[in-house]
Amino acid sequence: MFYFVPLLIAFTISLVLTPLVRKIALLTRIIDAPVARKIHKKPTPLLGGVALFLSFFITTVIFWIFGYITDSKISDINIIAILAGGFVLIIGGLLDDKYNFKPYQQIPFPIIAAGIIVFSGIKIQFISNPLGGILEFSLLAGILLAFFWILGMIYTTKLLDGLDGLVTGVTTIGAFIIFAVSLFWDVPSSGTSVLALILAGASLGFLIFNWHPAKIFLGEGGSVFCGFMLGTLAIISGSKIATALLILGIPILDVFWVIANRIWQGKSIAKGDNKHLHFRLLDIGLSHRQTVIFLYFLTAAFGVTSLFLHSKGKIIALGILAAVMIILASSLMLIYKFKNE
Repeated sequence: MFYFVPLLIAFTISLVLTPLVRKIALLTRIIDAPVARKIHKKPTPLLGGVALFLSFFITTVIFWIFGYITDSKISDINIIAILAGGFVLIIGGLLDDKYNFKPYQQIPFPIIAAGIIVFSGIKIQFISNPLGGILEFSLLAGILLAFFWILGMIYTTKLLDGLDGLVTGVTTIGAFIIFAVSLFWDVPSSGTSVLALILAGASLGFLIFNWHPAKIFLGEGGSVFCGFMLGTLAIISGSKIATALLILGIPILDVFWVIANRIWQGKSIAKGDNKHLHFRLLDIGLSHRQTVIFLYFLTAAFGVTSLFLHSKGKIIALGILAAVMIILASSLMLIYKFKNE
């Protein structure tokens, strides 16, 4: 019963703060204007990530003060690093939303945030070996793996943020899965489970305003903060990298698919387009909400499946996920081609 408390508090704070942040975004003209590759039809306030982060920050500090977060897996330094890293991302995102940074100007903020995490002692110490036992890493290897893992997760949710409610909902689902993993599987961690529920509550409260048609967008800071938190929680919940890969498997594979296509066509990998999976689903006739719900379903299905699989089973599930992505992407391309002939 206790675990509903951080969820409810984060949800309530997010519910209160989001309309206030929306008003600030409108007053300061930090808005996302419609352009050719975007599907919203009217200017929409950004800065939603500020509301989400503040909800997470406030709730985390409350439960940290009362001793409900630190445990054998999370130290005070780790909590400070998570909050500091999130703050860096939100500041960078706010500046980007306001001044429309070029890609090279955006890069320092995720690098700093990921660096803060690994320098606090959070690293990937081992992963499960599908053939049995575990694969342990040296200190340097564990730090580098954690650093690039968090960066990868940051950019996955950043690139996924193309439809109303998509990143927010996927983050909520992912946080609930990590909560279950942290509390009921392997070595329980009450601290990680509380953090996961705080993230879920903050995301869920924001989703009410971010659901299509969105009254406010996450903005740059919000989209990268979501990936940052999912990546960090996956590590501190016990190096549950395979679980996180299953939760965000479709978006991750989609990112690789799109980047490979851009390289093949000689285009910049940093320049946005409408080739992502969610845009292709819209192209074949699914509505905005149907597309988002379909991607929620895939996220939840593979995420829940991961709860009942051991390491070898998760590797098989990842293979199935990759096959699903290839079949889905190929089918969508063929359907779109036939529709436009």
